[in-house]
Amino acid sequence: MNIRVMREDITRLNVEAIVNAANTTLLGGGGVDGAIHTAAGPKLLAECKTLGGCLTGSAKITKGYNLKAKYVIHTVGPVYQGGDHQEEELLRSCYTSSLQLAVDYKVKSIAFPAISTGVYNYPKKEATAVAVSAVTSFLRSVPHEIKDLIFVCFDQECFDLYKHELASACDGC
Repeated sequence: MNIRVMREDITRLNVEAIVNAANTTLLGGGGVDGAIHTAAGPKLLAECKTLGGCLTGSAKITKGYNLKAKYVIHTVGPVYQGGDHQEEELLRSCYTSSLQLAVDYKVKSIAFPAISTGVYNYPKKEATAVAVSAVTSFLRSVPHEIKDLIFVCFDQECFDLYKHELASACDGC
């Protein structure tokens, strides 16, 4: 099992599944959501329209269409409201729900963006700790076929935070 961090465009990765930090409608938006919808093409939006949206903390899966990824796992992160509105539990659930879908679909490689750290304003350091903790706990406790998990960062600050968190949490991941 290889867990790593990259500074890259998630839409260009050659993995079986990429995770989309979506909104509750699943109909596209800004940031990584908009980039994934643009790169995947109009068939992604058409499939998303059939899904009936997605609750915060949950995940749904679609085909990847024009992406290298076979699947897009859409998850809705919490909007950060100071930390007293179940944000940590909901963010953790985004990662575990996405990983459960990956397990169900026998995905061997998956890439995650930094969920909720953009327009949803989740503090990056805290979000990184939740992400790494949720992923490592899940992978240690649930049988899976995942061989490669990548945290994909848009900026250097995010990359550095994940590098630090992985070094202390994984000890050789």
